[in-house]
Amino acid sequence: MRIRFSQASFQTWIMAVLLLMGAVTQASPIPENPPQKVRLSGKVTDQSGKPLAGASIFLHEAKIGTVSQADGSYRTPEVNTGKYLLEVSFQGYATVLETVLLSDNLVKDISLKESYVEHESVTVTGVASATKTKQSAQPVSIVRKSDLMRTPATNIIDALSQAVPGIAGLSTGPAITKPVIRGLGYNRVVVVHDGIRQEGQQWGDEHGIEVDEYSVQRAEILKGPASLLYGSDAMAGVVHLITNTPVEQGTIKGNISGTFMDNSGLRGLNANLAGHSKDGFNWNIYGTSKSAGDYSNKYDGKVFNSRFAEKNFGGYIGINRSWGYSHLLVSNFNQRLGVIEGARDAVTGAFLIFPETPDERVATDAEMKNRNFYTPGQRINHFKIASDNNISLGGGNRLLLNVGYQRNQRKEFGDPDAMNTPGLYFDLNTVNYSVQLLLAEKNGWRTATGITGMYQQNRNKAEEVLIPEYNQFDAGLFIYTKKTFNQNLTLSGGVRGDIRSLDGKAFSEGSVQKFAAFKRNLSNISGSVGLSYNASDALTLKLNVARGFRAPSVSELASNGAHEGTNRYEYGDTRLKSETSLQLDGGAEINTQHVSITLNGFYNNISNYIFYSKLEAVGGGDSLVNVGGNDITAFKFDQSGAILAGMELKVDLHPHPLDWLHFENTFSMVAGHFNQAIDGSNKLPFMPAPRWQSELRADFKKTGKAFRNLYFRITMDRTNTQNRVFTGYNTETLTNGYTLLNLGTGADVQCKGKTLFSLHLALNNLTDVAYQNHLSRLKYTDVNAATGRMGVFNMGRAFSVKLNVPLGWKW
Repeated sequence: MRIRFSQASFQTWIMAVLLLMGAVTQASPIPENPPQKVRLSGKVTDQSGKPLAGASIFLHEAKIGTVSQADGSYRTPEVNTGKYLLEVSFQGYATVLETVLLSDNLVKDISLKESYVEHESVTVTGVASATKTKQSAQPVSIVRKSDLMRTPATNIIDALSQAVPGIAGLSTGPAITKPVIRGLGYNRVVVVHDGIRQEGQQWGDEHGIEVDEYSVQRAEILKGPASLLYGSDAMAGVVHLITNTPVEQGTIKGNISGTFMDNSGLRGLNANLAGHSKDGFNWNIYGTSKSAGDYSNKYDGKVFNSRFAEKNFGGYIGINRSWGYSHLLVSNFNQRLGVIEGARDAVTGAFLIFPETPDERVATDAEMKNRNFYTPGQRINHFKIASDNNISLGGGNRLLLNVGYQRNQRKEFGDPDAMNTPGLYFDLNTVNYSVQLLLAEKNGWRTATGITGMYQQNRNKAEEVLIPEYNQFDAGLFIYTKKTFNQNLTLSGGVRGDIRSLDGKAFSEGSVQKFAAFKRNLSNISGSVGLSYNASDALTLKLNVARGFRAPSVSELASNGAHEGTNRYEYGDTRLKSETSLQLDGGAEINTQHVSITLNGFYNNISNYIFYSKLEAVGGGDSLVNVGGNDITAFKFDQSGAILAGMELKVDLHPHPLDWLHFENTFSMVAGHFNQAIDGSNKLPFMPAPRWQSELRADFKKTGKAFRNLYFRITMDRTNTQNRVFTGYNTETLTNGYTLLNLGTGADVQCKGKTLFSLHLALNNLTDVAYQNHLSRLKYTDVNAATGRMGVFNMGRAFSVKLNVPLGWKW
């Protein structure tokens, strides 16, 4: 379905939003009288009645909380009357999640049960308001800061791909990893950073995620179409990275943490400080410095130009009161990195510097060891500022207002004679907006409606141009509702309509036109409906059907050029249609005293799947384009139907009374194919290989007076051979399987009940296996003539240390 987009149609769209909001408001009228202020108080104990000091009590809708005192008592700040999702947590104990009605001051005592397994969590991703993960019809994985501290990684997506089955990373060296969810990546995955959709030229093979790894406090990964709430591009799912959460009132908390990895000499330092006064004023500030040299492996030795460096900062300032909260968030990500070409000397196999230029030569030992940056390389700066507002309207109704501005400046360098002059310079400016009305529960139904979207402008500021300059406007209107029947069956779903107006600018190189001006107006309808059924305390069943969509990106519509690091000349097609998908998800969760099992399966049918197709020359054979004296094969974008199917399985054995012992196994797989053969092959390209991770772990919550949360673990990470490859146009080749062994240990070191510091040690790839991940783009770099091996291999054995020093005062 297509529509003409004009000022009149935009006004019609806004009127529809206002009318819909008015209709649902009439169904749940907003009170005229000022809302009453109430608070929750009580006592937190263990099952024996012993007070628990330092337990966290959090009301999610108000984004406000407190901690229990020495006698276990607690008293939250005042909030407006209404229903709130209450979360009570204490390390080593099972989290309590409960919806409470605060129509007046309420006294509520809470008893926590000791537990070595966390079954209850809250998600804010893919739902209109904070929801128990058990009530979410789609699979959602939660990764906490403590999990990230135990995971040695070089960037945040690298860390998540190790922790969550079903998510993989498409990598171009240690600094660049793009998320792939269930076989789909690039513009088919939406990354959200503190509630704002991240926009940073996601279409590029070697364009990473511009979010500071060390600042992330929590990550939520939703697997499955999420276009209902996030619009275009959320076909595969959402990665939500959360860095700013208010600390408890009356406290100042902070951390100073450091990281070291011996393989690449990675050094990282992060510091953050957050405070929350008694009158509701709260803030957070953080800064990060990270630097890594070239990594090494058994076959390649040091991999030249795999170095990178980051200097990032951010934080927020805001106010939390009974009426809600208002936060102003700021972040700046600055990264410099080398791009690995993998060119070698034909005789020695040593890496070359400045290959295919008059300056080509073997890199010296000093150049291999230093941290200077050579060509090709990138410099990225991503600045973001956003206003996040949640206002109580009384009677349980809330208004959510969110607006953000972000600027992504990407410079790519390729000329060794002008190493500080970018050959490519993309300057992308984006304004994101969201207005949502969350209505009070009525007859058990909790409904939200709103409009979300963005305005985007891209400008080219260097001599080389790959995509045209353009202006883009997106708007999406949705309604979402949820109801829980008899405390065990939750029905959720909704519908959304989106429009996109894209205006591509003309551009000429001398007298030759490279881009013709074009306009595209696209629209689509998406939605979902799902069930979550708690059959018993031990068993939860889930089923969801969702329709997602993705509008073609500017690079797919209008690209005309060869991108550094790829071996293809790309031509866009302005006639491309939007991709649409219909996905069925089903799952089951079993949690007992001795075992926890999670099984999720999916079937995804995609129409108009966009892919690269080789161009044929007029006289037959491949079409070639001469770029800088080199002939490069020409490709254009094409479309076809496609199907993906797969599953994720997680089994955690923790036999009672040995609750501290865990034998955890995860398995994930996905297979995809075109509905018809393309150049003799019908397999979808770049599907992650089947993967099995098996971990034996001992967790000791208390070990004498000096140690807390002591753990030891040994992990086997088995990635199978990937032989289901797209051989058309020589796109990809079979990748051999491999097995990695990893070790880890760590603990909180305490004195008089207070944590002095946390220490985490890890040894990854213990046996120093030389391997290539199927989703590593370095696999397709040049052949090493000295050994006959193609491409560059992944990182070898790596020992890492993480140290965190917590800080805390009363305010």
